Amino acid sequence: MRIDSHQHFWKYNPVKDAWITDDMKVIQRNFLPVDLWPLLQLNNVDGCVAVQAEQSENETDFLLQLAGENDWIKGVVGWVNLSAVNLEERLQHFSQYEKLKGFRHIVQAEPANDFLLSADFCKGIAQLSKYNFTYDILVFPRQLKYVPAFVAQFPQQAFVIDHLAKPDFIKADFEEWENAMKAVAAYPNVHCKVSGMVTEANWNTWTIEDFSYCLDVVTEAFGIDRLLFGSDWPVCLLAASYQETCNIVHRYFMQFSMEEQGKLWGKNAVDFYHL
Repeated sequence: MRIDSHQHFWKYNPVKDAWITDDMKVIQRNFLPVDLWPLLQLNNVDGCVAVQAEQSENETDFLLQLAGENDWIKGVVGWVNLSAVNLEERLQHFSQYEKLKGFRHIVQAEPANDFLLSADFCKGIAQLSKYNFTYDILVFPRQLKYVPAFVAQFPQQAFVIDHLAKPDFIKADFEEWENAMKAVAAYPNVHCKVSGMVTEANWNTWTIEDFSYCLDVVTEAFGIDRLLFGSDWPVCLLAASYQETCNIVHRYFMQFSMEEQGKLWGKNAVDFYHL
């Protein structure tokens, strides 16, 4: 089974979705299951994991509704206030939804680079494994150096790094990112999504070769058993079509055995998210 482990849906609202700036006009519209399903079929992808793009429980409910209406949406990564005093109650509530697999917070937007280490947030993370919820780590390279100390506190928690932690493919200065990524990969409960690369490159002039070095780093550091394919659709449309996004990953991993490719393209996502 081939799984896209990272994509988004939204009904575009210029206030709610203010992060979609005017230089992103191509994604200033609705993106719903009816738009994605034909793309999955064309690229031989059997299902997907829908990931939150807004920080509200309404977003979680919206994605769960879509997942309930479409069998091929295999899982949802939602949002809940992990620092809330009533978090236990909210986790109990959400545990009734079979397709809700985990949560994410948009840490990359937090002003404090060490946000992940804040006491209230970590207290919330500590409650996730009780309900078998995963956690997606969304950070920029400047925040990545705090991730090892973060994940070290929770050896039983399943974590996955989104978008290779967004290395800067334009400047191609990878030393700090590489050192931190290798430190994160030393923790066996942390996976990494091969996703979101094109949006960190030059949207108009990127080439497949731009991504080779960082793919070398994460493949060596995490190993094929801890890598998950994700398209980051529709955000990827800023720089590439769905097929082009798939092709970048296909071209790099075609050197691996069919069994290994099967892990990257689906099995690892099925195992990580319990799809």
